[in-house]
Amino acid sequence: MKLTFLGAAHEVTGSCTLLEVLGKQILIDCGMEQGEDLYENCELPIAPAEIDAICLTHAHIDHSGKLPAMVAAGYKGPIYATAATNALCNIMLRDSAHIQEFEAQWRNRKAKRAGADEYEPLYTMEDAMRTLELFEPHSYGEDIEIFEGVTIKFLDAGHLLGSSSIHFTLTEDGKKTTLLFSGDLGNIDRPLIRDPQKPIGADYVVIESTYGDRLHGERPDYIGQLTSIIQDTFDRGGNVVIPSFAVGRTQELLYLIRIIKEQKLIKYHDGFSVYVDSPLAVEATNIYSSGLTEYYDKETLELLSKGIDPIRFPGLKLSITSDDSRAINDDKYPKVILSASGMCEAGRIRHHLKHNLWRYDSTILFVGYQTEGTIGRKLLDGAASVRLFGEEIVVNANIQTINGISGHADKHMMLSWLADLPYPPKKVFVNHGADGVCDHFANQIYENLGYFSEAPYSGDVFDLATGECIEKAKVVRIPAKVSPGRKRASVIFEKLLFAGKRLLHVIEQNRGGANKDLAKFTSQIESLCDKWERK
Repeated sequence: MKLTFLGAAHEVTGSCTLLEVLGKQILIDCGMEQGEDLYENCELPIAPAEIDAICLTHAHIDHSGKLPAMVAAGYKGPIYATAATNALCNIMLRDSAHIQEFEAQWRNRKAKRAGADEYEPLYTMEDAMRTLELFEPHSYGEDIEIFEGVTIKFLDAGHLLGSSSIHFTLTEDGKKTTLLFSGDLGNIDRPLIRDPQKPIGADYVVIESTYGDRLHGERPDYIGQLTSIIQDTFDRGGNVVIPSFAVGRTQELLYLIRIIKEQKLIKYHDGFSVYVDSPLAVEATNIYSSGLTEYYDKETLELLSKGIDPIRFPGLKLSITSDDSRAINDDKYPKVILSASGMCEAGRIRHHLKHNLWRYDSTILFVGYQTEGTIGRKLLDGAASVRLFGEEIVVNANIQTINGISGHADKHMMLSWLADLPYPPKKVFVNHGADGVCDHFANQIYENLGYFSEAPYSGDVFDLATGECIEKAKVVRIPAKVSPGRKRASVIFEKLLFAGKRLLHVIEQNRGGANKDLAKFTSQIESLCDKWERK
């Protein structure tokens, strides 16, 4: 019974952990890395086709984004998730595939002109669609036997619609071991969704640490802050541009703006427009309005019982097509623009930054965590200019942030969640946090709760019989700046590694085959090796 940490180890994104039990290989999350990499991640030690099941905590791309790559490389097993996570992944994975295909087309046009190598996306829309067919949706609190001796249960993590902590009960050789993955734990008292559910007792706990060294502070007056920023910006004649995660954060902001409009808190700008400029955010908003009542908090259910849509209001305009998006910049009246992505690394937000960053009258409002190395973090850190679409754009706009609106629990909230465990775990593993934050939070757990804790690196393997590390990975830091060419090569090489592991799996499947067929297969492999071997 082993646990191997692969992604989000001393880093905030790319969650991925491998559980080996009863001869089964189970992956918990399979996320895409976003922003700047600090360490080289260990490769998946087996072929994707050898994975028996995947359990998904929630739909955010840093937890789900590489699922189609696994399917493209041969994975065919079930993907267990909540029903809301299933619904959100249906749009998010398709959107991710569309972005990758579009980027590949754009890069290849440039590569062709420059005589450079062709760029390959990590996966395609077809891969995403095949992935969605593998989802098996379940409810919170349901005991799900995924294999004989392996049962899982989803608990409400309060981070996103359908987000979950996952509790494993593992029975091997008559001995029961329990394991709890926190997933991303949510902030408290947020619109629409419930607070994180109290944890179930477990022998081992894997907990995130995004805000493991910070407190959100006294709960801000979100309505008051947002009203003040919108009023001041509109009075100057500018736009409020909000880089926002399409799923979750956008819907929370719409909830707040509905209240602002309902109470007529913005003066002299009656009927102001609010644009949601992201096809993904529009689809997610529709899902949030589709009646998934199992996931809503008490206040939202009360609004719905009165026939009030909590996230729709007069003046809301949903932008879907590229023409819709471009038309926003033709609207000369002050307005609010909510656009993905939340860290300004991709999507339509970059166009709105290009049109508004240089304006003294506009405001760029950040409402969520900005990873190191992203454009969002650079703007928050006071960059005088940023590069967009090959052009240097001066930063004259007012850069603002609303603190505390984070979707993640802070340090005290996470410690409180751990303190609610009915008995002390044998060990707590800390991941999904910045490099120093993981170690800091692991120390805080021991100092405050007395639980033994550790922050593994990618590639570290732990024996769940003893809780000890049985294989320590070599830690390799990535240089601060990686060229686009190297990033492209990394994606292509990763696909090659997946293909190699799939080949080994296919070879094993042919054990005992006819000698004639095996000889032909061997000859084909040797020809490939002769062609590509570097002398």
